[in-house]
Amino acid sequence: MTPAPVGYLCPQCAAHGQRRARPVATGWKRSRSVLRLSATTTIIAVNVLVWLAILVTGGQTSKLTQLLSLTPLGTCIVASNPNAYVPGATAQMCAASPGFYWAPGVATGAFWQVLTSAFTHVDIFHIAFNMLALLFIGTQVERGIGRSLYLGAFGVSALTSALSVMLLTNPATQTLGASGAIFGLMGVLLVIVWKNHGDVRGVLIWLGINVAYTFLGGGSISWQGHIGGLVGGLLAGLVIVYAPRANRIRWQWTGFAALAVVAVIAMVARSVVLR
Repeated sequence: MTPAPVGYLCPQCAAHGQRRARPVATGWKRSRSVLRLSATTTIIAVNVLVWLAILVTGGQTSKLTQLLSLTPLGTCIVASNPNAYVPGATAQMCAASPGFYWAPGVATGAFWQVLTSAFTHVDIFHIAFNMLALLFIGTQVERGIGRSLYLGAFGVSALTSALSVMLLTNPATQTLGASGAIFGLMGVLLVIVWKNHGDVRGVLIWLGINVAYTFLGGGSISWQGHIGGLVGGLLAGLVIVYAPRANRIRWQWTGFAALAVVAVIAMVARSVVLR
């Protein structure tokens, strides 16, 4: 007889129970479990791949940089020196001038930039700092709200960050980096910790340091994108924690969709004005 938690089992019964309790492990299922990546890891991987592609195609002068970065209107680039541009030039003026080419912006057709800019970096220190921040903050947020809501909050924050850039920056200014969406994740984390009566001091200190650096760190930092992402993250966090219990997931995604639609409509209106 084989000892069991309660009493004894015959050898045949014990073996049968073990066969029923043991999960069937196929090579396919094991490989899926091993290869499954978190949303944070996936976003970091995409950012690194885009950065490598930009690096090998010219860095700051790469056509990918101009294609993926967020420019509200567009820029007339000097063909012989891609780092130089003509302030105030329109697409028509640029096309009529030899030695120049037009890099389109959101208002002139490159609408994808409102999202791709959140995955675009040129400087190694820029991507290193952003990905380190995303690893620490994003991992905490993803564990708290799950993979799907995390991706939704990241997307909403990226859109509101782009909207703020569209509204508040020079139409020829090029903005890139994941920091706007990361500020949004900090906003989500702050709301969740506060709603669950946790200690918000750590989040507030981290957020305060980054806000201070945003305004004191130099003119190359897009305070517009950071503040816009933070506002979007705070709104997304409120949607997550205050969604009605009945059909909560549906209400949360409806709230995300509403925030995204409002941001897109506002960017379309801004694009019409810029054109």
